[in-house]
Amino acid sequence: MTKAAIWLRVSTGEQHTENQLPDLQAWAERRGWEVVKVYEVQESAWKGAHLKALSEVYTDAQHGYFNILLIWALDRLTREGIGPTLEIVNKFSKIGVRVYSLQESWLETTTPQLQDLLISVVGWVAQYESKRRSERTKAGMAIARAKGHLLGRPKGAKDKRQRRSAGYFDRYRNP
Repeated sequence: MTKAAIWLRVSTGEQHTENQLPDLQAWAERRGWEVVKVYEVQESAWKGAHLKALSEVYTDAQHGYFNILLIWALDRLTREGIGPTLEIVNKFSKIGVRVYSLQESWLETTTPQLQDLLISVVGWVAQYESKRRSERTKAGMAIARAKGHLLGRPKGAKDKRQRRSAGYFDRYRNP
């Protein structure tokens, strides 16, 4: 039986993987693949915070725990652009692990050359979309700041986990 792993990633704590997991599990079941592990990450793919978890997936793949990695979409692997997206997929391919995407079914059926081209396009779109979202957010914050609205958490609010403090004050003073 073919062994598969599932990679789930969302960017923030307000998002959930609940819409990804059932569809990927059902897909594996229809194909007769045994899901041996589910990797779930809540980290932005833009700044590479998810790469530590992805490294664990790669190590498990090297040990032969699975030979198929199921993902919801390529942008769940990274939003860093063409090079990093191709690098991740090719890195898995070199050790005999195929990356299959529920949203990009052509990953299974195309030739390696066409696959590289299509992955490049999808990687570029993911990076572009992420940059545009960031620009819109910054523009909205600038408008709110100009109208006198206070940005950030309400006074007295507490984080659920310890935050890094480096650089926060500088970014606040120099938006």
